[in-house]
Amino acid sequence: MRTTMKTNAMTNTDLRISLLFQLFWVFVRIGPVTFGGGYAMIPMIEREISAKRKWLGEEEMDEILSLAGAAPGGVGVNAAAFIGYRLAGVKGAIAAIAGITIPTFIIVCLLSTVYSQLADQPKVIAAMKGIHGAVIALILVAAYRMAKNAIFDKTTAVTALVIPIVLLVSGINPIYVIAVGLIIGFVYMPIKQLLGLQVRTEKDSLNDSDEESNYPEYYI
Repeated sequence: MRTTMKTNAMTNTDLRISLLFQLFWVFVRIGPVTFGGGYAMIPMIEREISAKRKWLGEEEMDEILSLAGAAPGGVGVNAAAFIGYRLAGVKGAIAAIAGITIPTFIIVCLLSTVYSQLADQPKVIAAMKGIHGAVIALILVAAYRMAKNAIFDKTTAVTALVIPIVLLVSGINPIYVIAVGLIIGFVYMPIKQLLGLQVRTEKDSLNDSDEESNYPEYYI
């Protein structure tokens, strides 16, 4: 029996180490090949974590990415930290953050040295313009995928339409906009209930679409 317990303990340890290495390797691959910052990383993060490996469901990924965008710091690093912690606790968060930052830091240092020498070259300027266009496309794809699950009733639709206009016109600090979004989320459901109106949530929207998925949970 002791032998069996030792074997199980070794197996669990091996699984934990394997998951930590996989987290590190996934984000090592994401960081260096993604141009344009954190929001440009979102489609690749979703594909690797949710679609390909099925570690997290789409609904949970949307919640994590929303938190990553609202929290201070870069959205890519924040997302890596949240995903790593969700799958493997503190060690998972460290592995994911290390994976997404170390190779990118090295590449940025090298690019900074090269770019300072070649910034005025016509081919380099043309390449940067092409990268800018691709980055815009990646950000739009990320916004679309998040909007599919985030906008599920009239309140969320109006909020999504009004807030970008407010940001463009007023130049208000985005932190205040995030705070307003939190208040709307906390207040509008109780008000609807008091008025006897139907209350819909993101979960109700997913259930209506019959999108049921079972994903394995990993805890360390």
